Amino acid sequence: MGAFDVVVLGGGTAGVHVATEAAAGGKSVAIVEAGLIGGESPYLACLPSNSLLLSAARGQTWEDAVARRNEVTGGLDDSAPARRLADAGVTVIRGTGRIARPGTVEVTLAPGHAQGGQDRGQGGQDGQDGQDGQGQDGQGQGQSEGSVTLTYADLVIATGCEPVAPPIEGLTDIPAWTTAEILCSPDLPRRLIVLGGGAAGCELTQIYAAFGSQVTLVEAEPALLPSEPAFVGEILATALRRAGAEICLGAAATKAEHTSDGLTLALADGTRIDADRLLLASGRRPRLSGLGLDALGINLTPGMALPTTTTCRVTGTNDPPDGSGRVWAAGDVTGITHTHASHYQARVVAANIMGQRREADYSAIPRCVFTTPSVFAVGIVPQADDGLTTARADLGDTVRASLNADDVGAVELYAEDGVLVGAVAVGPDASTWMGEVTLAIRAKVPATVLADVVHAFPTYGEALETALRELAGTRGIGVAADQEEKGSGQVSDLDMETPEDDAIEQHQEVVADENETGPRREVPFEVNEADAAEQEVAVGFDDDDYR
Repeated sequence: MGAFDVVVLGGGTAGVHVATEAAAGGKSVAIVEAGLIGGESPYLACLPSNSLLLSAARGQTWEDAVARRNEVTGGLDDSAPARRLADAGVTVIRGTGRIARPGTVEVTLAPGHAQGGQDRGQGGQDGQDGQDGQGQDGQGQGQSEGSVTLTYADLVIATGCEPVAPPIEGLTDIPAWTTAEILCSPDLPRRLIVLGGGAAGCELTQIYAAFGSQVTLVEAEPALLPSEPAFVGEILATALRRAGAEICLGAAATKAEHTSDGLTLALADGTRIDADRLLLASGRRPRLSGLGLDALGINLTPGMALPTTTTCRVTGTNDPPDGSGRVWAAGDVTGITHTHASHYQARVVAANIMGQRREADYSAIPRCVFTTPSVFAVGIVPQADDGLTTARADLGDTVRASLNADDVGAVELYAEDGVLVGAVAVGPDASTWMGEVTLAIRAKVPATVLADVVHAFPTYGEALETALRELAGTRGIGVAADQEEKGSGQVSDLDMETPEDDAIEQHQEVVADENETGPRREVPFEVNEADAAEQEVAVGFDDDDYR
């Protein structure tokens, strides 16, 4: 293949974004991917999961939900994204890369892809000028395997993550799914065990329970979503039980056995659960094995993430004497496993490759679970004796909750020295009304300023006002006092204009215009005179009327 300015290992969210931006900046770029261009998120994770959740909420049948999921994921055909990369000037190579030495990558081509061919996607587009798509009309047609050597000035490692099978006796003998396998399967098991109470496990539990499966969710820790505050898991467990799922907490799975009608899973507390399928949603790790990192002087134990600087540069690697051979990392390989974080890191990497120094700030990376109720978390989770100030508000206290008759939830905010550093919310569409908190944490906005923000009525965002006022109050600094320091003053009830005052004011303006002896002043908007005259009558407005 030859020399490239940038070689990207991994064609997922991060890899595609880095490759596209670097190519747009004039760099020669090759991207190496053996699987789907775009990674798991659009085909086997976020998009199909959310599609099924929406179908369940709309009351669709399982068959319609599967059809909709397949439409959303494009039937696992990555031709279109591969073409977009090629059109952007990126050389797409189907295969697996291994670092041979600093500055050089050896690529073992995937079966069906000709040596020296640039791929146009797994959909089998015709190749031109040596471009190959499944070996059709491309140079070197018919060669099913081979290898190519690439050299680079910048290497980007973006190979994603992979599922980890827990140490359970007999696991290999039973019918089990990974999250990727279940999200592309048309099957609806009658009995399903979900192993793992993290985000994926909770979402898939709700999905399959909604469509009629008898679902048992097993989590070894005492609560669901164990990395979040305890109240989050408690609310979500209640919701999942209400949906028909059984929740088993605080007992690890120890043994799996194949039975005549499926499988049996034994837990450490003696519980035995019968099912037709087992879903492994118990953890993932960075996909780094076989990359040849030792050639760069990087030695990691299995499960470790790549250590990086704030510029997303891999630490422990040194530039060769000629200054080339820089190594970067973005996405799940860094240990931050969120698609939006992968996008963010990719922008940081691309900017630095182009010579525009940029540093990543991870203080406000959102964490979402799209169940009903949904979960939104960002920033720091409080630990014992960490000195953080906590404020809480219940969504049930808002008018929106009574209007929608929704399952209630709660929001907690965490501050340090009067500045918001973390937040967690459980409630309907939490991600839609918690976005401002992400900005506040990233911008380090003082709690006293946030407490003075006005939220639309009636919305769940009003719960934030309650919690923020509590945060400001616990520091002994009220919003009014803060305003007085700035000289703005607080408006009293007597100083505020009431609807009655407004009606009198409008009447006076109309009368003045009608009795003028000089030229009539043109009003810059249409005036309904009947309405104005009507307001002259004493209506007896309620002072609490907000309209």
